[in-house]
Amino acid sequence: MNLKIAVLSGDGIGPEVILQAKKALYAIGVVFDHEFVFEDALIGAVAIEKTGNPLPEQTLNLCLNTDAVLFGAVGNTKYDNNHDPKLRPVNGLLKLRQALGLYANIRPVKPYKDLLDLSPLKRKIIEGADFVIFRELSGGSYFSEKKTNAQGTLASDLCEYSDEEIIRVSHLAFRTAQKRQKKVTLVDKASILETSRLWRKVVQEISENYPDVTLDFLYVDNAAMQIIINPKQFDVILTENLFGDILSDEASVITGAIGLLPSASLGNSSALFKPVHGTFSQAKGKNTANPIASILSAAMLLEHFGLQLEAKKVYEAVEKAIELNVVTADLNPYSKFGTNEVGDFISNYILSKDELLYFNNDNVYIGQSTIV
Repeated sequence: MNLKIAVLSGDGIGPEVILQAKKALYAIGVVFDHEFVFEDALIGAVAIEKTGNPLPEQTLNLCLNTDAVLFGAVGNTKYDNNHDPKLRPVNGLLKLRQALGLYANIRPVKPYKDLLDLSPLKRKIIEGADFVIFRELSGGSYFSEKKTNAQGTLASDLCEYSDEEIIRVSHLAFRTAQKRQKKVTLVDKASILETSRLWRKVVQEISENYPDVTLDFLYVDNAAMQIIINPKQFDVILTENLFGDILSDEASVITGAIGLLPSASLGNSSALFKPVHGTFSQAKGKNTANPIASILSAAMLLEHFGLQLEAKKVYEAVEKAIELNVVTADLNPYSKFGTNEVGDFISNYILSKDELLYFNNDNVYIGQSTIV
């Protein structure tokens, strides 16, 4: 298979972790005889600084004419208080989602057995948890009408949804549930919000097409609590944009580190894959950022194109790195491995796991690597 992939590394640690994802994909290409053609482009703060636009036209055109987008992170604290959309890095990502028609964000949450004690939650609570959050990505208060009065003393964000926006992401969630434990939990606030009542009505109608899938409902405040006290009850969580954004970040405590969580954003003809974490600018250039979420996002890219064996190989390599403690300091404060060393180990494992049967930590640490 030949795939053209737009690489939008972005800001902060984005370029460092995306480099490791590219290494993993390169290794997959060698082993399975695929060709991945990467083309880099600007987005976010770095794009503002070089072009004055968080999403330059050249970047957008590239993304519209590639098979997939591999994304790092956007943001810079110097723009945090800037109210001009043209000077806000995150607007580059929001505009890109709209332009590509990305309407479903998928975030799997599953702790690794060797990292269970890393979570602040008790082992007995999180062991065996395995669920996926489907977040609607193109509607709600993130994209609806926004107003501020002339005095700057009153503001509003309209939360608006159409049945069509709800239908398309819901079908994805139900089809995924059919391949898993056959349960969908809709998270809303139907006791208060008209949009949530529309979600309930539409999702209930859709559920009739999936008689083998159980549908239940949780108010968002209760769902936030249940994710912490009993995450094993969930299979597929379906929810709107704002609730999904908040709950998926909350769910990172189950894995013990946000640097382990990948995501996929899907549209009818476009797909974007990125780690859940942000720019973490304090770690920029220090070779300390955890690249696993980025590498797992590359695995989700492979799955999206039907390359299941290839994706399985990446997951296996990540699990082996965790098992052998080839991880960054966020997962093990005593680790001597950095971003590049973790990425090198995973790529080398993909290329030839047999050569790593007698793995020597020191060789990885001093940079004896196959991938350059």
